[in-house]
Amino acid sequence: MKSLISANKFLAFTCLSIALCCLNSFGQETATSVQLAKSIETAEFPTEPADAVQAEPKTGVPVRSNVSTFSNGAALNRVGVQTSTTLPLSLDDAIRRALQNNNDIEIARDDIRLQETQLRSLRGFYDPTLNFTPTYSRNSSTGNKATNDFRANANITQNLGTGGSYQFFFNNTRTENSFTQAQLTSGSSGISSGAAAGFYSTSTGFQLTQPILRNFGIDNNRRLIKIQKKRLQQSDADFRQQAIEVIAQVQRAYWDLVFALRDQQNRLANLNLAKENLRQVEAKIEAGAAAPLARAEVNTEVATREGELLSATQSVSTAENTLKTLLLREPTAAEWTATLVPTDRPVYSDEPVDLTDALNDAKQNRPELRRLSLEKEINEIDLKYFKNQTRPQIDLNATFSLNGISRGLTGDNTDQLVPQFTGNDEILRQRLNTLLPANSQIPNPNIIIPAVPDYLVGGFGQSITNILRSDAPNYSVGVTFSFPLRNRTAQANLAGARITQERIDAQTRSREQQVIAEVRNAVQAVETARLRVLTARRARENAEIQLEGERKLFEVGRSTTFLLFQRENALVNARNAEIRAETDYNKFLADLQRATSTTFSVNNIQVDSPPDDND
Repeated sequence: MKSLISANKFLAFTCLSIALCCLNSFGQETATSVQLAKSIETAEFPTEPADAVQAEPKTGVPVRSNVSTFSNGAALNRVGVQTSTTLPLSLDDAIRRALQNNNDIEIARDDIRLQETQLRSLRGFYDPTLNFTPTYSRNSSTGNKATNDFRANANITQNLGTGGSYQFFFNNTRTENSFTQAQLTSGSSGISSGAAAGFYSTSTGFQLTQPILRNFGIDNNRRLIKIQKKRLQQSDADFRQQAIEVIAQVQRAYWDLVFALRDQQNRLANLNLAKENLRQVEAKIEAGAAAPLARAEVNTEVATREGELLSATQSVSTAENTLKTLLLREPTAAEWTATLVPTDRPVYSDEPVDLTDALNDAKQNRPELRRLSLEKEINEIDLKYFKNQTRPQIDLNATFSLNGISRGLTGDNTDQLVPQFTGNDEILRQRLNTLLPANSQIPNPNIIIPAVPDYLVGGFGQSITNILRSDAPNYSVGVTFSFPLRNRTAQANLAGARITQERIDAQTRSREQQVIAEVRNAVQAVETARLRVLTARRARENAEIQLEGERKLFEVGRSTTFLLFQRENALVNARNAEIRAETDYNKFLADLQRATSTTFSVNNIQVDSPPDDND
């Protein structure tokens, strides 16, 4: 039993000696390890594609093919992206590209244009209308000669902005005189057969209808126009909100890409450091100065860091595609295959954000609050209109016209009326003659119709001239009263508008609370990110000190490769935490700009509102 214990102790002592020898051999790697570690410490944000970062060092000692399944270039390749085609991009350029090309912004812009067309459509209600109606008619009945009439009426009508309407008319009519036609037929008229037998009339003037109670201050069309103006302003507020949202998304995506590229660079440098350690271990194994088992530990770390680099490369693609979606208009744009290279560094300020100023900015600038304010103004228009509709209707009607007539006679305009007895009238005349003395009869004299005045002869031209005579004007003034007995429709609409007013007030209070909460959260996020930057900087500085101390221990054989790798990974994570805190600070600043709606002013963007004319 004692001999067995002694054997075990001897075996344990032998293994410990071998391990110490391996640790001492690892201590000889100091110069190269220090150099690669410093490449991490001095890493800057890349201004070129990540695959242009220092690749794996080449030495005369071959690396075993089963150690790494891909080269650095293969790990950095991304699907559908040409790393040789780069597109430098500043944050300002990204924002302006989004404002020009983003499809969501284009949709919001088209909504404004649509609302403008609807406003013009409603204003078309007040466009004047010209009507012209030429009409020919032929009238006849059994036993009578047909008469032919011709009318040429024209008028201009227009609705007025006061709720009334007017019509200016100019009517012309040619009507055949049936009495004259009968005389021509019997041949008893003194009018020559070639003379015209028509009468001509011309009238011109206007008609006016004007409400003086209901529909006087506001009617339905004026209500719709006023509401549409508010809707147009709401569309403008929606456009501003959409633009602010897109700009905030661009800012967040930009800084996410900045972090992803920086993380990829740090992971690549960390992988190169592990590969250099592996190269040295392979050299020692080939020289017989290290046990083959040492390769496994380093090889495991290399594989782990390769996986981290692959994940970082995928994050770069995801962040870049997110940004491209916001910037590019067409899904087939050539920029999809280009590599975006951010040129801006994260900014940082030690000055905290003032909560009171942020809340005031939000109350003044938030488009959602502006939309609710406009909705309240729309409700006030409805209240005014529905209250007006509960009143009785009293309309003023006025007409003024100038009328002229004439006959279309030529030559002698003196007519002789020769009465003729026919049928039963002739029998009655004969009976009367028998009752009279001999050689006497009922007189049957010719009736002479006096001559028509010259100003009534001349056709259409004379009738038009006659409208200017002093005896031509005609006018009328009247009032139409309409008293609704119950008018439940208008009363119900008015009650509904009042309920809507209460609902809008509640919505406004609710939205204001949400805005206040968003601003307070955004200010807190900025302040927290600002402190995180300071904390991350201290953590990175301490990680650098810890790595340097661990390296010195490793050089004197008092540390292991495992512990050295742990310190290297801790430094990479600390550097990533620092850049993450810096990019988060900038993202939270973008969120604060969105919450306070100061995005346009901060980024020097001018947005023109649609014109508010009164045409």
